[in-house]
Amino acid sequence: MPELPEVETTRRGIAPHIEGQLVDSVVVRRDQLRYPVPKDFEQLMGARIHCVERRGKYLIVNTDYKHWLCHLGMSGSLRLVDGDTPYKKHDHLDIALANGRHLRYHDPRRFGLVVWAGTTPQAHPLLCKLGPEPLGHHFSGEHLYAKSRGRKGAVKNFIMDSQVVVGVGNIYASECLFLAGIHPKRAAGRVGLARYQALAQAIQTVLGDAITQGGTTLRDFVNSDGQPGYFAQQLRVYGRAQEPCPQCGSPIHTQVIGQRSSYFCKQCQR
Repeated sequence: MPELPEVETTRRGIAPHIEGQLVDSVVVRRDQLRYPVPKDFEQLMGARIHCVERRGKYLIVNTDYKHWLCHLGMSGSLRLVDGDTPYKKHDHLDIALANGRHLRYHDPRRFGLVVWAGTTPQAHPLLCKLGPEPLGHHFSGEHLYAKSRGRKGAVKNFIMDSQVVVGVGNIYASECLFLAGIHPKRAAGRVGLARYQALAQAIQTVLGDAITQGGTTLRDFVNSDGQPGYFAQQLRVYGRAQEPCPQCGSPIHTQVIGQRSSYFCKQCQR
């Protein structure tokens, strides 16, 4: 699944090419995604796109007609293509712009969504309960510590809870916990303030690096110009079961935690 760095990479890739542009036409080829594409979505024709924002893993496209939300689901991507680029099987939505480019939504599994966001996007039900942005001013070790008190569940599941902090998906959770030296199964309520401060710093470091390098090279993800990201080459533990730990040389261990594969070092993470 595209995680926060992949979504931010997409935002940065498409924003310079669509902001300020008029929409020439909209073609909805398949409207059954996670939620149905709004029946009046084609009324974007003639609207000007003002800006593209991100909240968690959601993209918010602001226009002078309506604002809309996009989530890439498990396998979705937004790409900029020339208007004469042939359609592929799972190209479900095409937004033709006045500059001759098309913003094309591609989603083989159709778990993504495109919906209207209302006049105040941040108040939309999909966004209003989200936790702070991990790279924003309201996120800190103190925040994690306060939210974790009394929680008996695994700290890995805790930091993947979007109401605690947005955008820490499965891959990055393993990476952040390794960098902070915290075992993923440790109860969230048994992690102290100093260790949460280290974890908050690790989250910011890992996600910041991933954004800089273009996101992980997931099987289904390419960025807006069709090129894969590069951060997968820098992953320390994720996907490296039985390989030597980059810190101590012990084999990386894998275990299912919260129905997701987790990777960690038994020696370095406590």
